Amino acid sequence: MTSLLVDDSAGVRTFTLNRPEAFNSLTVELKVSLRDGLTDAASDPSVRAVVLTGAGKAFCAGQDLKEHVAALEAQDPTPFHTVAEHYNPIVRAITTMPKPVIAAVNGMAAGAGASFAYACDLRVAARSAKFLMAFATIGLTADSGASWTLPRLIGYGRAMELMLLAKPVTAEQALSMGMVTEVVDDGTALTTAQELAARMATGPTTGYGKIKQALLTAASADLEQALAAEDAAQGALGATADHREAVDAFVNKRTPTFTGH
Repeated sequence: MTSLLVDDSAGVRTFTLNRPEAFNSLTVELKVSLRDGLTDAASDPSVRAVVLTGAGKAFCAGQDLKEHVAALEAQDPTPFHTVAEHYNPIVRAITTMPKPVIAAVNGMAAGAGASFAYACDLRVAARSAKFLMAFATIGLTADSGASWTLPRLIGYGRAMELMLLAKPVTAEQALSMGMVTEVVDDGTALTTAQELAARMATGPTTGYGKIKQALLTAASADLEQALAAEDAAQGALGATADHREAVDAFVNKRTPTFTGH
């Protein structure tokens, strides 16, 4: 069975983590497939938005601990390289993707699975979905960028609380604290995310990419650096066909047609 399903429709590429019997926990095979798939999507002009979801009842339970333990027992060094070789590149691919990435959180998102959701630009959660950062319970620290992304979503103090105490967060709690964008009925998270992605795929995707870039820069920059980054981005976007199309459409009171150029 293929551990990662890839589907293209209306400019939207959907990646489905496909190990439902193991709650879509992350094996080396799945991590490599997702890393390489996201990298390909970033450079594919036919892809204008991306959706990430899981098959079955879970979004992603994080690292596959059976594979992890087997590697440790075999004195295989792979577990000690996976952050640098797999998790970090996946998060970089999501956050630097020059197009929107939406997580359809259909069920439990734990560990690195939750971290992947936090790295996405928008998160649609099913009503029964939960988020859990349980690294502390197994003597580890956060990885996959969660130490950076989660405090920016919900604040330093609350992120510390969730990580130190390994407190699960329900979808409704996640919505109230700003962790997710929207909560929908069970069974509809994927279709809702795909509909949102399809709408965004018809939008000025170059502009979306520059918005992501600006926020990513500003998150670790001072004001002058942020202003300089905004200035450079606006200068580049002002010369795009999408900007000219939007202005012409506004003046002539018509709906713009964006091409991403």
